[in-house]
Amino acid sequence: MELAGKTLTATFSDLTDQANGSVMVRMGDTIVLVTAVMGKTDKPGIDYFPLSVDYEEKFYAAGKILGSRFIKRENRPSDEAILSGRIVDRTIRPLFNQDMRREVQVVATVLSIDDLNDPDTLAVIGASLALGTSDIPWGGPASAVRIGCVPTANGEPVSFLINPAPADPVRKEFEILVCGRGGLINMIEAEGREVPENIVEAALAHASSEIEKVQAWQSDVISQMSKAKSIVPVNSVTPEHIQAVRDTIWDELRDSLFNGAFVKPDMSAVTDKWAQVFIEKFPEQAANAELSARILDTAIDELVHEEAINNNRRPDGRKFDEVRPLYTQAGGLSPIVHGTGIFYRGATHVLSVLTLGGPGDAQIVEGMEVSEKKRFMHHYNFPPFSVGEVGRMGGSNRRSIGHGALAEKALRGTLPPVETFPYTIRLVSESTASNGSTSMASVCASTLALMDGGVPILRPVAGIAMGLMLENPLQPLASSYKLLTDIQGAEDHFGDMDFKVAGTSIGVCAIQLDIKVGGIPVKILTEALAHARTARMQILDKIAEAISAPRPELSPNAPKILSMKVAEEDIGKVIGTGGKTINKIIDETGADVNIEDDGTVFFTGKLGTAEKAMEMVKELVTPLSPGQKYEGEVTKLLEFGGVVKIGHFNEGLVHISEIAPFRLGRVEEALAIGEKVTVMVLPPDPDRPGKIRLSIKAIDPEFASRKGITPSSQAAPTGAPRDAYNRDHGRRERR
Repeated sequence: MELAGKTLTATFSDLTDQANGSVMVRMGDTIVLVTAVMGKTDKPGIDYFPLSVDYEEKFYAAGKILGSRFIKRENRPSDEAILSGRIVDRTIRPLFNQDMRREVQVVATVLSIDDLNDPDTLAVIGASLALGTSDIPWGGPASAVRIGCVPTANGEPVSFLINPAPADPVRKEFEILVCGRGGLINMIEAEGREVPENIVEAALAHASSEIEKVQAWQSDVISQMSKAKSIVPVNSVTPEHIQAVRDTIWDELRDSLFNGAFVKPDMSAVTDKWAQVFIEKFPEQAANAELSARILDTAIDELVHEEAINNNRRPDGRKFDEVRPLYTQAGGLSPIVHGTGIFYRGATHVLSVLTLGGPGDAQIVEGMEVSEKKRFMHHYNFPPFSVGEVGRMGGSNRRSIGHGALAEKALRGTLPPVETFPYTIRLVSESTASNGSTSMASVCASTLALMDGGVPILRPVAGIAMGLMLENPLQPLASSYKLLTDIQGAEDHFGDMDFKVAGTSIGVCAIQLDIKVGGIPVKILTEALAHARTARMQILDKIAEAISAPRPELSPNAPKILSMKVAEEDIGKVIGTGGKTINKIIDETGADVNIEDDGTVFFTGKLGTAEKAMEMVKELVTPLSPGQKYEGEVTKLLEFGGVVKIGHFNEGLVHISEIAPFRLGRVEEALAIGEKVTVMVLPPDPDRPGKIRLSIKAIDPEFASRKGITPSSQAAPTGAPRDAYNRDHGRRERR
């Protein structure tokens, strides 16, 4: 099919004929192979649908031999691959029957990549086609499109670009990847520079119309290529199961869950009671503990929806548009760290810590799609104690990487440009207590840390998570619904939507949408954007109470960065043969020195080391001018003069005739190795270009006299013929 002037092709062949379904999707020279495989039997002992999505980057796809110096095989997935895999996962997962316990694995392998077409949108479409044409039960198809635009200053309508190239400047202003089906949206990833909400709404509507074009094409392909769907037995929750809960523990369940508290309720008593009821009511299924837990989960889901839709109630007693109590703190942790922020929203608590480094601390990213130096990093940690559990520490799972990347997107557009703030910036958000949307709390805490550290951001950024309760998730376009501001606990787990929106007082900086139903109408998302803005402004006011603007000075413990520009022909001089010169500067000063291809040199250090290194480079690239005066050290004595070191890199010759205004007998009488002397630069000798000529007598004519050397003391040595003395002395002078 044709999509925005490009040809989208799906090729089905026997290349992977043992998979349940597979397709090769191509746009331009970007090609993604997607396979879908389902296990033969159910996976025992689990309480979730076991779907796994793997997004495989292959270095050969870019026509490069990448990797480390010693390992050229692809290693663990890059963050970019993990994020792309999450996009596919979040799009297709809601369209499966969640009661299935049969393993399904979708693998997207990038075979080729060009500079004009992103593989992640193709991976979504490929996954949809692979599943749709397979015998795996699935409720697709679903499609993806990326929209880019440059918002106007006054928020007027703009023209949208469909699937702009990765390097297109428009994507630095605003890009939104939207997935959906049938006029519904089920996945969003967006990043922008304070984009007005009306532009976001228009982009969603435009994306939805473009998605329908791809949907029509997919439906046609699937109708021709699909296999008969397998019948996978599922142990589903029945109306009789739910009625048993209603007849026995419904009131206790409501009282435990709707307790008006901002902390997670203790459900142990009602859970234990239901376990006994389940055995009594359904003795033939008594051994199926997984089904018992699923029944209770389904009952809670119905309870939360009923109370919201019919009784306007939330578990903690808040209004639907009410944000939990807020607490903000900037700094106060330790003078060692460069900036800190603490943010509470109800029982969700996050500590963010800022570290500033020099350009040399930037992360080198070399992958299939990206090759760059990354100067801003946001890392997110979710330890088990944050939810009161015992668990494994260390490492980052896909969720942590995704949450960290979302907060990074939200903050990136407000950072100062590298030309005015050349620091490498690392933020780490520690989720110390969790009860809903720690990712958006990380944005708020990180804003506090940036301002506490003196980073001159454009404006503070805050984020909020919006939820949704649909009366009939199977018919969302005609269903009654309730929007929930700042979801927590049961609303997060049992609600139909997790719509995270981060931005400033001006506009939106990042969006992420996850859902548990088949899709959300654009109308509901538009309304949620407005509610999110109201909540965001409230949080920004609270942040301003703790710190209203970035501190005027960086932390005293942060390194100082200086910069200068050298001519391109001097770059080699600064680096030296094999890095000898630049390493000498680093070793002698203790500063970190980095030189860019355009001749910009950055000096990073503390306690004056950056200044010292900068002076050394200035000295190195500044030519000596006749008449300049220097303090130098005598490093070598020759028959015809002394070698004097001036500065760190230059040495010149003080000829014997330039030591005193009269004739000297021997150099050793006037100079000694290690002696400090004041010298003046003389004009260069045309016969010896590049050689530095120095003079002592031009600065200090009395230098030799103060040492007791006089013209009379320079008579010929006793017993030496006068003419022989003159002849030898003249030879020395000529040399």
